[in-house]
Amino acid sequence: MVVLNRIYTRTGDDGTTALSTGERRPKFDLRIEAYGTVDETNAAVGLARLHTATAHPAVDAMLGRIQNDLFDLGADLATPEGKELAWTPIRVTMAQVERVEADIDTLNADLKPLRSFVLPGGSPAAAYLHLARTVSRRAERLMVALAKSEDEIVGEAALKYMNRLSDFFFVASRWVNGCGAADVLWVPGQNR
Repeated sequence: MVVLNRIYTRTGDDGTTALSTGERRPKFDLRIEAYGTVDETNAAVGLARLHTATAHPAVDAMLGRIQNDLFDLGADLATPEGKELAWTPIRVTMAQVERVEADIDTLNADLKPLRSFVLPGGSPAAAYLHLARTVSRRAERLMVALAKSEDEIVGEAALKYMNRLSDFFFVASRWVNGCGAADVLWVPGQNR
């Protein structure tokens, strides 16, 4: 159970923050950057949900699950593997990856193949889903860099989840754009 009764602690005034293990790291540490960017992804999903709640309830339900998964991912990243712990940490699982894959397949079944790249836009929901896509890609890059760092471990399921998530946001953006009808397509060299 999480209890947040005091929001400011002053413990970060020295430029550090605590992992769930109690270990303190600089706020610019790659692990902190990674789970901070996962949090940014979640905020972008929240913006998208302002436009999917009533207009696209099926996608909104998927996004609600994703927001919860992103908190799981943040908890996973905030608890480095390989440490002796007195509790069982939350880890992203392959079942969560498979759920996102199933959601992608469900939405993609209604879409026609693309003949061009898609520019972010079309509808507010699609634009915010593209924002979530780009932020999730940045989170994935940071997670991969963290996984390649010496003495750092990032779970395979966590990495796969972030990779699938950006694909989900792309497909969902097309789906909320009238199954691609309102997509804004890139016209190479149009303004030369």
